[in-house]
Amino acid sequence: MSAATVSAAAVSAATHCPYCALQCAMTLGPPDDDALAAGAPVAVAGRDFPTNRGGLCQKGWTSGQVLRASDRLTTPLLRGPDGELRPATWDEALGMVADRVREIQARHGREAVAVFGGGGLTNEKAYALGKFARVGLRTPFIDYNGRFCMASAAAGANRAFGVDRGLPFPLADLGGAQAVLLLGSNLAETMPPSGAHLAGARASGGLVVVDPRRTPPAALADDGAGVHLQPAPGTDVGVLLALAHVLWAGGLADSRYLASRTTGAREVRSSVSAWWPERAEQVCGVPAADLRAVARLLAAASPARGGRGAYVLTGRGVEQSAQGTATVSAAINLALALGLPGRVGSGYGAITGQGNGQGGREHGQKADQLPGARRIDDPAARAHVASVWGVDPGDLPGPGVPAVELLRRCGTADGPRALLVHGSNLVVSAPDALRVRERLAALDLLVVCDVVPSETALLADVVLPVTQWAEEEGTMTSLEGRVLRRRQALPAPQGVRTELEVLHDLAALLGVPTGFPVDPAEVFDELARASAGGVADYSGLSHARLDADHRGLFWPCPATPAGSEQHPGTPRLFLERFPTPDGRARLVVVEPDSPSDGLRPDAPVHLITGRVLQHYQSGAQTRRVPALAAAQPEPFVELHPLLADLVGVADGELVQVASARGEAMAVAHVTPSARLDTVFMPFHWAGPGSVNRLTLDTTDPVSGMPDLKLCAVARRPAPPSAEQPADDEPVDDAAAAGRGPR
Repeated sequence: MSAATVSAAAVSAATHCPYCALQCAMTLGPPDDDALAAGAPVAVAGRDFPTNRGGLCQKGWTSGQVLRASDRLTTPLLRGPDGELRPATWDEALGMVADRVREIQARHGREAVAVFGGGGLTNEKAYALGKFARVGLRTPFIDYNGRFCMASAAAGANRAFGVDRGLPFPLADLGGAQAVLLLGSNLAETMPPSGAHLAGARASGGLVVVDPRRTPPAALADDGAGVHLQPAPGTDVGVLLALAHVLWAGGLADSRYLASRTTGAREVRSSVSAWWPERAEQVCGVPAADLRAVARLLAAASPARGGRGAYVLTGRGVEQSAQGTATVSAAINLALALGLPGRVGSGYGAITGQGNGQGGREHGQKADQLPGARRIDDPAARAHVASVWGVDPGDLPGPGVPAVELLRRCGTADGPRALLVHGSNLVVSAPDALRVRERLAALDLLVVCDVVPSETALLADVVLPVTQWAEEEGTMTSLEGRVLRRRQALPAPQGVRTELEVLHDLAALLGVPTGFPVDPAEVFDELARASAGGVADYSGLSHARLDADHRGLFWPCPATPAGSEQHPGTPRLFLERFPTPDGRARLVVVEPDSPSDGLRPDAPVHLITGRVLQHYQSGAQTRRVPALAAAQPEPFVELHPLLADLVGVADGELVQVASARGEAMAVAHVTPSARLDTVFMPFHWAGPGSVNRLTLDTTDPVSGMPDLKLCAVARRPAPPSAEQPADDEPVDDAAAAGRGPR
């Protein structure tokens, strides 16, 4: 497309960043000289908003370039008899998908077809995808990559508070706090503009960061601004139990709040009595004196002690674990002991990662949920949603299985024989990625909707090109539970369709000609009706109402009777009661467990994983942005100088890391800030540098969250013949893809 055509096509639009759940506000407009020079069809400007205050990170500023990726998909692709992907018409591609789905379901049953969604889909697309699975395919098997993100936070919040909303308060509330306890979240790199909201806690010396790495947020606690606790990987529950022990043993818990607003305090107090700081120090490696100091710092900031407020926040570093729900529950117990949730200026929250991780799970992508965050096995919920969908409640399938179990079953005798993937790059982002690749190759049919030829798309039998963020209308729900409008700024490339159109056409070919509108506003109106009365009630919202308020509205926002004032939304939850049967929050006894993959002679070092500033998720978008790829071009292994000497590698040399599941290779980054017993790798790359070749898929027994963050590894210099690792070569030949002629 020429620059002149691009300039004429783009219009000004107030929208939000396509990446993380901070959903920074931005304005898109016709490209200026800088945008044209970078190959972007739009100019990006930060927009004043409560979360980002006009700022953007490097990913946000360069987000327009993703719209013109050099390998953007613009035509459907079919794998031919020779094993090669070839261009096809939409009629040919959709007809082939429908024919194969009917054939597979006729032979193996409705449950032989599964759906896998993504936390970056708009609310409208997530809702339509869940409805398509249950009405169009009549399968219980749908889950999404948010299972790798917020599952443990959701499970812990649901059992404590009766509701799952990442932050049950506006992010800006953090600014007034005297103390913030940040557990396993690298905010300064994953969502940089959010760091401004920690300024108040830093000024009070109250920023407490718990992380095995010395991350940028940990550095923010230097020079009297707070404390960095650096526990051994996998021991966060012990840290939290010790902090709670100090509160109760020292008479610092808010006994009045506990008596009036909670249940279970006596049992939890008894259980943490065994976790005095000296014992915890032996398990976690955090000095007992530091544990006592942090507990007293938090207590001094709590409303019960006359402080200006405190927050306890969890992130993926402590949640992506087989102990994830236990860790979240321990963090909530600590917050409740301090009397924080349900008080303005204090609280507990989980920092949602993916752009629509919140809304994506509320309206039907989770295996056990219907729209409005309703349980799919609740007869009343089934009846309500079925009435909106115009189907018999008995025709709706029951709960499916969480993502890891779903992927394990793919291509097995009793599992799904076909998988439809939307907005997820599984062979990079899923744990034990080599086995995931094997399971996908064993399917009879793999269909991928994407905007670029991701590593997963290149394994597919059918690839369907779909619109991306600035080419579509819709809504997103931020980490605060704030429902926001995504607006179209330019038309999609010729030949590209919206996922709403894809689902509409597929449903019609499968014998469901109605019920799948393609207008996002119409889909949202139906979503609102389906959510009415649910925990996540959007029934008082519409595109028109959100268009009238560029700051969005917080759910729950129920509909009100005609002629009455509209509900203003609910920025802060729990101020009067918790949405539990008795209106009280529940403390839950938890005990720490050993890591699923413990250290041993053949794997004597912990491997932890995470993100870097320049890249996002599997890197399918950001690795295609030249400025981001240049700033961080390759994966790396971060290790301590003494460990590097022991291994025999120097900074900049290749190092090989191996687990029981596979091997990875990357450049050594030697730093004294690393723990001697731990190496770190980011997870944004495919190929030999893909860290998820090493991770294990053991799951949390409550949430189904995989143990993505921690495993035991061996480390050694790369073989002399090894070359610099690069992303996977294109795999659209039959041998490399593992998907030969059908």
